[in-house]
Order: sequence, then C-alpha cells, then structure tokens
Amino acid sequence: MIRVVVVDDEALIRSGFGMILNAAGDIAVVATAAGGQALATVREHRPDVVLLDIRMPDVDGLSLLRELVALPSPPVVAMLTTFDTDEYILTALNSGAAGFVLKDTEPEQLAPLVRTLAAGGVVLSPKASESLLRGHPGSAPAVVDEQAARVGLLTDREREVLALIAEGLSNADIGVRLHLGTGTVKDHVSAILTKLRVGGRVQAALLAQRAGLLTDDGPDGTGGRPRRP
Repeated sequence: MIRVVVVDDEALIRSGFGMILNAAGDIAVVATAAGGQALATVREHRPDVVLLDIRMPDVDGLSLLRELVALPSPPVVAMLTTFDTDEYILTALNSGAAGFVLKDTEPEQLAPLVRTLAAGGVVLSPKASESLLRGHPGSAPAVVDEQAARVGLLTDREREVLALIAEGLSNADIGVRLHLGTGTVKDHVSAILTKLRVGGRVQAALLAQRAGLLTDDGPDGTGGRPRRP
C-alpha cells in the first residue's frame, strides 16, 4: 500500500485527490493538511509520497519542500500546481522535488503518477520538460557546457541508464528494460549522480536532456524522449 499525504490550501483539492487516490486500491491517503500543519502531519503519518501545493497563502511551498526532504526518512515529494509553466518549478526540482502534478490532471491518470513517484520515477509533463530544455533566466551558457561535459564521463551503460531515468523509469523498470538486476541498476544510478554532481534523479534527467544526450531513437531504439504517464 502506497501511503500518501496531500498538502494544499484548498479543501476541495484535498478531498478530491483523496477520493480519487483511495479508490485505486493500492494507494491510501493517510492524511491531508493545509500548509501550516503539513510538516507535523508528515512527521506523524510518515507517508511514502507527499503531494505538495507549490503556492499557498499561509506557508511557502518551496520552504516546506526543503524541510520535508531534510527529514531523516524523507518522503518522495511532488509539487501540485495549476500551470505546467510555473516559474517555481525549476527551483522546486533543484530543491529535491521528484516532479510535479497538475491540479487538473485527469482522474484516471492520478494513481499511475503516484505509483511512478513511489517507485522512484520522475513525473514531469511534456510541455514543462520542453520549457525546461529551452533554458531559464540566469542559466549561463558556461554552466550548461560544463554540465554537458560531465555527461561525457559516463560509460555507455551509464548513458543508457541515464536516458531511461529521463524517461521517468524506476530502477526496477530500468532493470527490466536493460536485463539488469535492480541492485546493478542502483549502482549505476549512484555512479551517474556522482559523476554528474547532481543530488537526484530529476536533476540528472534534466541535465541529460539539456546536454543533448537523448534522441528520438533513444539509446536502445525504444525512444529517447521523455515518456510521461
């Protein structure tokens, strides 16, 4: 059972997400909270996944994100937002968010997104991913070039794994795709994060895209552009 906490300042969003996810069978929304009660709620219920509103009137969603990912046993946190071009998305991803979920996501898509998050996958909408690829204010070309150079440090197998991370696949799914054990994939992911000097899978995926690693054919012929649930 995947344990979820929904944090949003709107009661309708909290109750709606709760009803949809609880109907999935393998997902339980163990609690919902407004921003001010979020940290205490997460500490009490210790969920696997937190869906966190990025903009709330009573608390800064980005500050709360940083507090959540700093917990001793942090949950996977995805940001809730109304627009997939929210200017705070990049900051959230760089602060440890595992992606984001649009509030107007189709109900039947919500449970698969949560399952992807719980399995260690990346959740980003195609539109937002393309927006991130085009660059951001303050991103100096020299920084991008340096990051691209780091991708050259990866072995061929690590490049394959990185491309699948960018597709949003979990370690288990990557193992199935490449016929590798989950432990072997985990070792590759650890090496990739170290060589790229990034703190998580989302940052690694974005770097792979910005560095031009992915192609329409992909490293294994299955399609290298990010696939989203």
